[in-house]
Amino acid sequence: MIQTEPLPWTEAVLDRGCERRSAPGFLEGLRASGESRCMILVDGKTLIHSDKIVFVDARRLPTDGLAVYLGRATAAAARVFGVEPAQVQRPGPASVSTGLSPEDDVLLVVLPAEAAAALLSMAPAGTRLAGYREAALSLPAADAGIFIEASAIANWHRTHKHCPLCGAITRAEAAGWVRRCPQDNSEHYPRTDPAIIVAVVGPDERILLGGGSKWEANRYSTLAGFVEPGESLEQAVVREIGEEVGVRLHSPSYLGSQSWPFPASLMLGYLARTDDTEAVPDGVEITRARWFSRDELQQAVSRGEVVISARTSIARALIEHWYGGRILEAGEVAE
Repeated sequence: MIQTEPLPWTEAVLDRGCERRSAPGFLEGLRASGESRCMILVDGKTLIHSDKIVFVDARRLPTDGLAVYLGRATAAAARVFGVEPAQVQRPGPASVSTGLSPEDDVLLVVLPAEAAAALLSMAPAGTRLAGYREAALSLPAADAGIFIEASAIANWHRTHKHCPLCGAITRAEAAGWVRRCPQDNSEHYPRTDPAIIVAVVGPDERILLGGGSKWEANRYSTLAGFVEPGESLEQAVVREIGEEVGVRLHSPSYLGSQSWPFPASLMLGYLARTDDTEAVPDGVEITRARWFSRDELQQAVSRGEVVISARTSIARALIEHWYGGRILEAGEVAE
């Protein structure tokens, strides 16, 4: 099998600074300094201009919105993603900027929907508000990684406002990475739900892809499911595929992972093999399953007869890992 490109975002874009963010007054100091980059989320959308995230001077934003320290840009922002300091629009007082350079501190501010018009008015002409799914196809990898982190922490705050022990409203601490209950002083941390996603390969080297009732009839992807308590990842791989399509797996091999915080998943990618040649969808999560040879899948995708996952997803990376290269979409030409 030919080794394809690594799975998305293999290196950290931001150093999340656990020690720094826990210092008293750290977040407030960054917001007041005007030297940090501030990303905004409004209903899960951020400002996008020329296919890059727009960062705003935090001093221009309301102080009552949720604020979180996302981290300091690492050397990977330049070395891996090709962002050079000379290419970055440096922020100044009361300005907006795009791009990312090592040592930049990045904040997140979450604002209500009614702030959208004011935000767009302070951004360059042509700026739009876009969610991750819409923007990810064109964002640089560094920006996409930041968007993923921001979405994950914002979703956690949105769904975990109350103490699970006593029901009291919790408050954010540690620059947004902890919520503390004022009644019993318990601390609560962001949650992540592990899920496995599997490229199933049969004895004849065909791949098994499936689709659900909520998808278009011609859309197929790798199979996935959540890890249950007390279960190893490999056990989850075997159980989920058995439940969804009735196929017995062996030899699961871990390939990589991708955060998918909608709302809070961490997708753990596997390739696993089976000696079975028949798949029976469960009719609930999976309503159709189909085996593809490499030639069959490429021809079906290039003709538009079959739609597979976008290239920003781990599902696509797993499929192309099995395929041994880039699967061309309709209208694309091999390089």
